[in-house]
Amino acid sequence: MFHKEGYKIISVALVLFLGINVASYVAIQVDEWILLIFIVSLLFLIAILQFFRNPKRITDVNDHTVVSPVDGKVVVIEEVFEKEYFNENRLQVSVFMSPINVHVTRHPINGAVQFSKYHPGKYLVAWHPKASEENERTTVVVKNNNVEVLYRQIAGALAKRIVNYAHEGEKVVQGSDSGFIKFGSRVDVFLPIGTEINVFLNQKVKGGESILAKV
Repeated sequence: MFHKEGYKIISVALVLFLGINVASYVAIQVDEWILLIFIVSLLFLIAILQFFRNPKRITDVNDHTVVSPVDGKVVVIEEVFEKEYFNENRLQVSVFMSPINVHVTRHPINGAVQFSKYHPGKYLVAWHPKASEENERTTVVVKNNNVEVLYRQIAGALAKRIVNYAHEGEKVVQGSDSGFIKFGSRVDVFLPIGTEINVFLNQKVKGGESILAKV
């Protein structure tokens, strides 16, 4: 199963794969070169397909948990001052995605979208300390009766497009599709001080399934 954001790119990749290999078969007489072109183009096609994969995830929907919005590795757990929306200290949990991770973004909690904003910006490497404030990014805040959570999609050095489906005022379901980030990046999640964190640094997590925190 593939994410809808990849349909156009996958179609182009398939056409290129077929075109290149048909052309090489017709124009090149050396079997070794034909085989090499086939292998290289096949690897490229496989890379495109795996990047846009959208595996089914089963979320244990619970208003007392915050699930990871994305697949990846936990790289930050710290108290910071969140100045865009809350203007107060929050616990930040950041998940870094490599190009081989699933890049679908999912809603971390049930609730209503309170805030959704896109920010143009730079393309520093996703683990750069200033990436959360200076890179291209989107900020989304979801609130329910138990907690208000801010999560921020952040572009990286390779990520040139962030897709965000969240709209202010809409009701969302924990674990449902909230967007996509094309090529390596990271997501920051901001939680109330005192929240029970359920992950540790360098832990690998799955979007929509791994519990980041309990509230």
